[in-house]
Amino acid sequence: MTTILDVKDLCKTYVINKRQNNVLKNVNFHVDEGEMIAVMGPSGSGKSTLLYAVSGMDCITAGEVKFCGKDITCMNLNELANLRLNEMGFIFQQMYMLKNLSVLDNIILPACQSDKIRESRRETTERGCALMRKLGIIDIADNDINEVSGGQLQRACICRSMINKPKMIFADEPTGALNRSSSDEVMEELNNLNADGTTIMLVTHDVKVAAKCTRILYIVDGNIKGEYNLDKYNKSKLHDRERALNGWLMEMGW
Repeated sequence: MTTILDVKDLCKTYVINKRQNNVLKNVNFHVDEGEMIAVMGPSGSGKSTLLYAVSGMDCITAGEVKFCGKDITCMNLNELANLRLNEMGFIFQQMYMLKNLSVLDNIILPACQSDKIRESRRETTERGCALMRKLGIIDIADNDINEVSGGQLQRACICRSMINKPKMIFADEPTGALNRSSSDEVMEELNNLNADGTTIMLVTHDVKVAAKCTRILYIVDGNIKGEYNLDKYNKSKLHDRERALNGWLMEMGW
């Protein structure tokens, strides 16, 4: 199986008032093509810092991060920006979108800034509409972002993350600001994307969300303390997955 993300001896240190804060300490893991990985751990354990570090959104202090065989720690700012734009998709807890654009225009904006896919504006718009139709939100295409629900907006963010056909999606608490019903809908769409072959790495504190992933990394004080493997997501076995994961998390000190 092809490895998309390979992380070796990753360290991230902040210096505050002349004191070192070692947020990540010699972190090692890899992500293979088609996986859906959850990163879990206590508040302040370094989950989001890890996500930002391995996706090139934040610089690291030491170590190596290879994305599709290329060491991103050796890239300059422009190279990193192009990599994130063209080969990565991002979904955040706070659903950042431009208020002066419609939902559809927000979705296709990254494609308009990229030269990865050579197509006309009409073709880009048609692809954006196709993604919205696939996620069941085509009826809000022309709406302003303050005219839709949180669940609809997060699904629009998923469409935006997919518009440049990324090799991998990074999601930081993608359901954290949603109620349970909207959370389930968003996770169903992420699971559908994963079933179609999209590789996903997400940070979550929600066991119900993590149980829908194929592997869980448990991080404490900047170190990966454990790893739990699950089979490919099967909705009919969700309760058993949650129960087994809960038991493992309790053993880890959750």
